[in-house]
Amino acid sequence: MTSMTRHLSVKNAIFLAGLALGIYHLMVVSGVFAISTMPMRLTHVMLALSLLFVIKPASERLAGTVLNSALSLVLVGATVGASIWMLTRWKPIAFSGGITTDGDFIAGVILLIVVFEAARRGIGLILALITFVFFLYPFLAPYLPGVLEGRGSTFPRIVQVLTTDTAGVYGIPVGVAATYIIVFTIFGALLSNFGAGDFFFELSVRCTRGLRAASAKSAVLFSTLIGMVSGSAAGNVAVTGTVTIPIMKREGYAPHQAAAIEAVASTGGQIMPPVMGAAAFIMAEIVGVPYTSVMAAAILPAMLFFGSAFVVVHLQAVKSGIAPNAGTEVSDEPLSKVLINGSPFIAAFGTLITMMLIGYSPFMASLWAMVVLIAGDIVWNRKIDKVFFTKLLTSISEGARSVVTISAACAAAGIIAGILGVTGLGSKIATLIDLASGGYLFLALFFTMITSIILGMGLPTTAAYLILATVVAPALVKLGVPVLTAHFFVFYYGCISTITPPVALASYVAGGIAGANVNKVGWTAAAYAATSFVLPFAFVYGPGLLMGGTWLENILAVVTAAAGTFAVAVGIIGTLTARLSPAVRLIAAAAGLCLLFQGWMSAVVGIALFLGVIILDRSNSKSIEVST
Repeated sequence: MTSMTRHLSVKNAIFLAGLALGIYHLMVVSGVFAISTMPMRLTHVMLALSLLFVIKPASERLAGTVLNSALSLVLVGATVGASIWMLTRWKPIAFSGGITTDGDFIAGVILLIVVFEAARRGIGLILALITFVFFLYPFLAPYLPGVLEGRGSTFPRIVQVLTTDTAGVYGIPVGVAATYIIVFTIFGALLSNFGAGDFFFELSVRCTRGLRAASAKSAVLFSTLIGMVSGSAAGNVAVTGTVTIPIMKREGYAPHQAAAIEAVASTGGQIMPPVMGAAAFIMAEIVGVPYTSVMAAAILPAMLFFGSAFVVVHLQAVKSGIAPNAGTEVSDEPLSKVLINGSPFIAAFGTLITMMLIGYSPFMASLWAMVVLIAGDIVWNRKIDKVFFTKLLTSISEGARSVVTISAACAAAGIIAGILGVTGLGSKIATLIDLASGGYLFLALFFTMITSIILGMGLPTTAAYLILATVVAPALVKLGVPVLTAHFFVFYYGCISTITPPVALASYVAGGIAGANVNKVGWTAAAYAATSFVLPFAFVYGPGLLMGGTWLENILAVVTAAAGTFAVAVGIIGTLTARLSPAVRLIAAAAGLCLLFQGWMSAVVGIALFLGVIILDRSNSKSIEVST
């Protein structure tokens, strides 16, 4: 067998394995197969991790070698063997009240090893190390100082807790991956393969046509629409950045500016309803609220995030003297024609949102949205041919394959959650933050922000949120922050950690596409998204930003926060209609902070400061030349 033939056979095997995984989960979620919780999660982990070991090499150096194939084959065999053992044993263990055998212990050890390796291969060494540190805690607890000291536990006890029930590897995160997330990744793949990307781009261009910074604003819209269903900031940059970054550079933006705009927009797609990426589904399950409640709470912060991005790119264009539509190529096709051509995608999203609003579960709503999308394509194109079936089967396989890394992160997060539960470490971390803050909420929020950004660095948003939700969010709840607000707080910092130096995955990908210095891209993106570093503090102190206050508080939150994001953007870019001095920029930033933090007094101060900025700008004689 030649190397090319072997490569094609492996590629076909991966395609078929992904197709089988996707069809299996669609049938389970739709009710065609009736299966209880534990077997469902066991089979999901078995199939997803086995597929991951085939797709992801042990290392870049070993990729394509015989050694890598042998290691992957051993891991697949170990995963399948241990999982099948647990499938035959979970019911006797449950009915006996947790009595296990030596075989259960051996299978549990094997499962923990493959989860650590899956986390390393699928997500990276950082997640595997973080998980391993938590795993070691029960054995080191008796020897640790202060509040971290604990009774400790035995190795067999920890293995039993983590692998024989739903308190560890097979906990809530894996359950969400096996139901909500895999259905939405398949839905996202269907949208992509049936042409939603082209429609979103055309729609974005038409909506910004004739505006200054049209290409950058198109990039923000396009990346938002794609980012809603991708669930990965770095992945979103890789998909949309190849289109948007060259256009922005041609329009007049510097390479690092174009890359930073794309990184910010791609990151924000994960906080935009109705889909919000994979982490939002996990949040709804952990917090114990309907997903529609998460959507409702996210609407205003998401609008503020993208409103801020629009203002930033506009002011940057003003500062750089970029004329309207400079370097942007648009066709003469009217917006109405674009909307008609995209009617299957509009109908699919309409179905998704409507069904969730009237009470259907997210995965049932997404299933019907897929049906509407496929039916719409058939009606629009009026044919069912080989191309149609190729797109359909490819979408199912790609969607299922894209969930395997998320499943690895969920399994690793289950280990962390299990350790926190069995040792009480979660309450100890909350106590540490409480002691460090001296009981002051602002300091507790600040320490939580730093912890969230550090833990989130180098991790995809879903993995970052899973760790933060189990480790950090309980500390805020202990201090009296509402549960949903606390989880949104860490969720936002988990999202923006992808554009926070020194480890900024989305910025690195964007910098590579733009041919710019990645560190410069990272710091520029962090500056452009400065509002996001303040916004979580604002919605802790002002429930109106999460639509959790009275109607008057909600209206005040909308008005003052919108003005605040605009003022902060002015301070960041240093331009209103003319270039502003450093002192005036600081005043604008201070005005924005006052307006973002909710309250009548701070709003009055913020308005007064920003009126001063406007007056100083109008009196500035330094005009900015517009380039053509």
